[in-house]
Amino acid sequence: MRRPYAIALITMLVLASCGTAAPATSPTPSGPALKIGMVTDIGQLEDKSFNEFSWKGVQDGAAAVGGKAEVIVTKDTADYKTNIQTFVDQGYDVIVTVGFLIGSDTTAAAQANPKIQFFGIDQFVCVAANADDKECKGNPPNYQGLIFTEAQPGYLAGIVAASISKTGVIGTVGGQSNVPPVVSYINGYKNGAASVNPAIKVLVNYTESFNSPDKGEAAAKAMIGQKADVIFQVAGLTGAGALRAACTAGIWGIGVDVDQYLSLADAQKCIVTSAEKRLQAAASLGIQRFAKSGLQAGNFVNDSKNDGIGLSEIRNMTAPAGMADKVKAALDGMKAGTLDPCKPIACDTIP
Repeated sequence: MRRPYAIALITMLVLASCGTAAPATSPTPSGPALKIGMVTDIGQLEDKSFNEFSWKGVQDGAAAVGGKAEVIVTKDTADYKTNIQTFVDQGYDVIVTVGFLIGSDTTAAAQANPKIQFFGIDQFVCVAANADDKECKGNPPNYQGLIFTEAQPGYLAGIVAASISKTGVIGTVGGQSNVPPVVSYINGYKNGAASVNPAIKVLVNYTESFNSPDKGEAAAKAMIGQKADVIFQVAGLTGAGALRAACTAGIWGIGVDVDQYLSLADAQKCIVTSAEKRLQAAASLGIQRFAKSGLQAGNFVNDSKNDGIGLSEIRNMTAPAGMADKVKAALDGMKAGTLDPCKPIACDTIP
């Protein structure tokens, strides 16, 4: 849906959307502790992917600066505004919001609260001062988007999928089709696969859900019925169901956002790799930049050049001859700017 790790968690208390807040335990700083809040995307905190590892990063950042971290779990998109306001009302210094869909409410909150630092994970910040503003000169000085070039790890995953497929048919299960990072992942995957095998058939199913493992399982089963022998998931907990279906069928699965070989134990046996965007590091480093230098604005791009994305190590199999070289060459090309993972299929194309 629209645009990446095992570290011990500090103690946390998770808030329901309508519940009361209680701070997570963090080291006591020598001075006033920064109060850092995170509002999740819809779904669960323990999603083994996007929400969970963003939260780990927020906790890491809080620990690094001697702050205190707290999280509110969003149950419905209608609760975004209220959840953000909860942290505003409690005098938080930093508010991290997760996901593309919460971007509009984060923008409004940042504009209304100029002394609070806002970070938006997977949110491209561009607030135009007027109709002719092409440079986003209206961006709030206290709101920074932490964005990723999802097409890059998607492309690398596509190279792997096409290299290990024996049927010439691979699949991908997406979450909501109105989330640009998901679409970018999938189109990068298709382009990467075609770079290995121009005749590869890539099956795509947008389930329009991030929190329905049964839908992911059903989508994967349908693809397996069409001879797909590799399934790439880009759908949170929905995608976890797709990976479990892959394991049951004895085919390969590719995880997303984080190394899901480590985070999805019940699908571990068939996960060959994961397309990573370094969510945990991005969230932590953003908080540390604020603590060191003050308000952060614009967009911080996490990509191949700064190790903000990548591919997990290959597991459960011996890589086919030449595959590692293809992955390395593609990654080197991305770093050099000579390989565009959004060609020939544009990153924002929805089939």
